[in-house]
Amino acid sequence: MATPTRYVCTLSREQFEQLRELLISRGWKLGTAPYAHWQAQLDKTTVVAYESGKLTVQGKGTAELVQFVIEPEYLGAARFGYETELAEVEKPDMFTPHAGIDESGKGDYFGPLVIAAAYVDATTARTLLQAGVADSKTIHSDRRIADLADTIRRETRGAFSVVAIGPEAYNRLYAKFRNVNSLLAWGHARALENLLEIVPDCPRAISDQFGGARTIPAALLEKGRKVKFEQRHRAEADIAVAAASVLARAGFVHRLEELGKQIGLTLPKGAGPQVDKAAAVLAARGGRGLLASVAKSHFRTTEKVISGAGTSPDSSPQTTD
Repeated sequence: MATPTRYVCTLSREQFEQLRELLISRGWKLGTAPYAHWQAQLDKTTVVAYESGKLTVQGKGTAELVQFVIEPEYLGAARFGYETELAEVEKPDMFTPHAGIDESGKGDYFGPLVIAAAYVDATTARTLLQAGVADSKTIHSDRRIADLADTIRRETRGAFSVVAIGPEAYNRLYAKFRNVNSLLAWGHARALENLLEIVPDCPRAISDQFGGARTIPAALLEKGRKVKFEQRHRAEADIAVAAASVLARAGFVHRLEELGKQIGLTLPKGAGPQVDKAAAVLAARGGRGLLASVAKSHFRTTEKVISGAGTSPDSSPQTTD
């Protein structure tokens, strides 16, 4: 099917003004339209900012303007291509009953690893698409993630599961598996098994591709082995996996904040200079043991800051069940 040439979203008056200035700077011709603040045209593409707050984009340049300007700079979410009517034609399987599984926190030094599974049918798939649910990596606002997670929990009527592996448990499991993909597979399998307790007749489950093709199936338990399991690259394009990614991210963000409160230090997300700085403070305060209570010990950050703090590399983490 051809790329969509019409798009509608809602923006604030301030965002309308910012977008108008941006379009002028890029050579768009400004004009007027009924019930609109302004209209802009370039080549065969038209943008109209209506007084109601609706923004419409129509014409051959719709995809480029929406995907590279409006969504990343004004909406903070990738929704283009998730339009329900289009999706039902292009991705009919997305509207059949199935589960999606995804994780958050894998690349973050601080905080837990959170894996979520979400179940959708035709009704909930449409509702979640219309609500703006998308891959959490395209949503850069923690508040928006939290709001969407509330929507998912409500609209799926409890048909979801979240497995949160805190830093201490993560470090014990990593010592056992010695491999992140094996640990991830274990978590994905548990999230699916928990979901199947709620939705025992779920026929199919989808996850992103990682490790070998048998990595997750080999970790599945009795219920999970009865489900048709699919691993795909870019699985977050499926609404059930997108919903799982939002639930997992919301769980990660909440638990990271709680860990920070417990130790009296804001714990940055991801990796990089800010993470190194916070880790060095904790290493100086409590060494390897304190780090192991809030961070994933196998990351190189641990040895780097332990050495910098002058703490003995042989000091072992103190963990509790």
